[in-house]
Amino acid sequence: MTGEQRDSVDEHVARWAAFWKDDPTFAPEVEGALVRMSYILRELRREDAAAFAGSKDLSLEDYKTLHALMIQPWPVEATPAQLADALNVTRAAVTSRLDRLVAAELVTRQVDETDRRRVLVRPTTAGRAAWNKHIFEGMDRDQRMLGALSTDELKQLNALLRKVLISREI
Repeated sequence: MTGEQRDSVDEHVARWAAFWKDDPTFAPEVEGALVRMSYILRELRREDAAAFAGSKDLSLEDYKTLHALMIQPWPVEATPAQLADALNVTRAAVTSRLDRLVAAELVTRQVDETDRRRVLVRPTTAGRAAWNKHIFEGMDRDQRMLGALSTDELKQLNALLRKVLISREI
């Protein structure tokens, strides 16, 4: 690494490389890439949490529930069970979140007219507006995080990450 700037991960990788200097199974490039991706995602999660920490209208968990509803694959609504599955949380957790979102008038919960055993959750106009506000703020945080990369570098990074994911999805 001559002439390149070093980051904290370089120190981490150097320590591990020294520890495993006689073990050919340690791959410093793999370690560096995975730790850097982990650090970037951790920082994004911290920034998202900080963005909602001071919010009086929406918690991060409530936003994630609203987001799951807004991007869901169903036509214009979802059941609480579908949202729980999409969020990988319990149905009780979704019920609690939906209670807050209904109270804030961001979603409605109504019995399905075609099957009275089902409850349908739909975003309200205010819910769509809140989601829109927060999604664009999140996009801004994401873009700032990767702002050190040019458009061409982002395309290259995406191509490389896509290659890794495709190898895992086969």
